[in-house]
Amino acid sequence: MASSSSTILAGSCLLCFFFFSFSEADRDLLVGGKPDSWQIPSSKSDHLNNWSQKARFVIGDSLVWNYDGTKDSVLLVNKKDYVTCNTSSPIEAHNDGNTKIKLDHSGPYYFISGAQGHCEKGQKLLVVVISERHTRKFISPAPSPAEEFLQGPAVAPTSSASGFKGSLFMVALGAVLFWGLF
Repeated sequence: MASSSSTILAGSCLLCFFFFSFSEADRDLLVGGKPDSWQIPSSKSDHLNNWSQKARFVIGDSLVWNYDGTKDSVLLVNKKDYVTCNTSSPIEAHNDGNTKIKLDHSGPYYFISGAQGHCEKGQKLLVVVISERHTRKFISPAPSPAEEFLQGPAVAPTSSASGFKGSLFMVALGAVLFWGLF
């Protein structure tokens, strides 16, 4: 009887470690899921907003853009400037070619290209960060590993794999605790 209780307790601990290691880690998300996504879309199916609508963004995530900084830029703008493609008064302007912006509050973020005429041709992105109260529910704010495996990744991480390494550490720790109880 005691062995069965220990097994249930250890299994529960392992599941908790595994869940929290995936749901609490800040993520670096490559905009569009591939390095060359920040460009004028070739069709509606390439549109970045299709990508962002399939993902769940939470406070602490960071968006990463890879582009030619000599030819383009990323502008964080208000809703009106997003709709009208006004590049004259951005909230933030980036032209380093490897832009990383941390999503530090819930709500919409509006991004447009700073290159002349690009926004009007569809090079813009709307990202909505879910509120903290939605992330505190029992539902994980990010797709579960099983969902990602079955449906394919909605967002591709950059080369920073710290969240994955942390997850592996937590699984290993849980396994050690689990087998250590026997």
